[in-house]
Amino acid sequence: MTEFKNVTVVRKANVYFEGRVTSRTVLFADGSKKTLGVMLPGDYEFGTDDREIMEILSGELDILLPGASGWKPVRGGESFEVPAKAKFGLKVKAVTDYCCSYLR
Repeated sequence: MTEFKNVTVVRKANVYFEGRVTSRTVLFADGSKKTLGVMLPGDYEFGTDDREIMEILSGELDILLPGASGWKPVRGGESFEVPAKAKFGLKVKAVTDYCCSYLR
């Protein structure tokens, strides 16, 4: 899907890690939520309340998921899932454009 129709976009940006990670929240009529964002190169740790699917639209990073034995490379066109109530690590190697879907 290259675009979302009939949505509400929250104007206020989500800004993390001194502006190196930013996103905008997109709300859908069915109550679902996504964020669209950009991550600059760096090492980050995130926590999540809800289960997430993160689609990497472009860019390059490595992810360390809970319970994983090592880092896994992820490139543009790929995605990964994060369980609810979890922390995960990212090593962003190139400017990365992403779409995160929150699942309940």
